[in-house]
Amino acid sequence: MAKGSVGIIGGGIMGGDIAVSFAAAGWDAHVMSPSARTREALAGRVGRGLDRLGADAALGRAVTVYAALAELPWASIDLVIEAVTEDLALKQRVFAQLEDLARADIPLATNTSSFPVTEIGKHLRTRARVCGAHYFMPAHIVPLVEVVCAEFTEPKTAERVEALMREIGKVPVLVKKDIPGFLANRLQHALLREAMWLLDNGIATPEGIDAAVRYGFGFRFLACGPLLQKEMSGWDTNFYAGSTIYPSLSNAAAPPRFLAAMVEKGAIGMKAKQGLWSWTDETIAREKARYEQALHAGFEILKRETQ
Repeated sequence: MAKGSVGIIGGGIMGGDIAVSFAAAGWDAHVMSPSARTREALAGRVGRGLDRLGADAALGRAVTVYAALAELPWASIDLVIEAVTEDLALKQRVFAQLEDLARADIPLATNTSSFPVTEIGKHLRTRARVCGAHYFMPAHIVPLVEVVCAEFTEPKTAERVEALMREIGKVPVLVKKDIPGFLANRLQHALLREAMWLLDNGIATPEGIDAAVRYGFGFRFLACGPLLQKEMSGWDTNFYAGSTIYPSLSNAAAPPRFLAAMVEKGAIGMKAKQGLWSWTDETIAREKARYEQALHAGFEILKRETQ
């Protein structure tokens, strides 16, 4: 018997990998995608994902794909996660349909990273059961899931989703207010803003900035977060250092001009084969393989703490 049943709306990169995480935990995953191409590719994606997790390939049989929302076995579904294209109007339409199809007692979650959860669910009659369940790519490997409370989310709904995420082996973090970027992306963009300022002002190279993070303070983040680390090193040291450094930190209200110029000319990274670095099919494949291997190694370390 499956431990539970999840409905996943959208079977692309995020939806497919979310399905892998549930299947690996012994859940039935019912995935809807209107795209025939996406539906045809899903079995392969799930198989590869389970293999990379070291899970039994037979678990892939727990993932079923559908072409329309009405086809899902709604009476047996315990949780819905929407992972469609980042289009606000589309998400609002999907949630309006979900409200009528899904059992009234189950949470309706969105994986959005771009829009306030409040905006997605504000027109629903049963909006108290709407929350965010924000995964990070690759969703089957990265443990974190942000459980985001909209202005109207019933606290028990968020607590239930948080518990379900923990049950399938994820590390859920409750985000109590629906603010832009939620939690992790705000922290990430604060770092990225300073990194781009350092690059723009010729302080260091892209390679140097990345090395400072990966082999310096970022190396410690696998063992503990920034707040616990300062508990170890001492808040007095942080206070005095911050008093000197904070006045010179970037407080730019928009991305730098060099980044706007890169985006304008299409130099957006690997998918365009040009960004801060130049890429080929071979170097992209090699770097992605190295990246995923490192993620798996880190995952194995953290997994011991969550079991």
